[in-house]
Amino acid sequence: MQKWLLLASLITLTATSAFIYWPLDAEAEALQKVTPSPFLLEKVKTEEWMLIDVRSPQEYAEGHIPGAINMPHDKIDGYIDQLQDAKDKPIIIYCRSGNRANIAMKKLEQQEFMDVSHLEGDIMGWRESGLPINKM
Repeated sequence: MQKWLLLASLITLTATSAFIYWPLDAEAEALQKVTPSPFLLEKVKTEEWMLIDVRSPQEYAEGHIPGAINMPHDKIDGYIDQLQDAKDKPIIIYCRSGNRANIAMKKLEQQEFMDVSHLEGDIMGWRESGLPINKM
């Protein structure tokens, strides 16, 4: 009886552990998110954090987060040398809805940028939060 109870406990523990940890693969863990906030603006203003808008130059000109640098996602490889000084600081990336930001994040992570995060909600979430937007 005790053997069956021990076996059942081990199966339950193993199944529970697999269920809890299964979705947390390395790729999912790498997709950190930062919430839109005035705190983010302050960190960017003091240059403690870098904020990168990976939308097109036209979209950037129509409205971007103050302090954001425009580096279109399809040209992000060309900016790697410029980003070397920021390799040790948090980098937050956004686009319109998230697709281009995820592409750019993966490229930076492949270049060993260790602290790359995604702005939750991207520019649309920022606007919905009522936070400031700069226009060119």
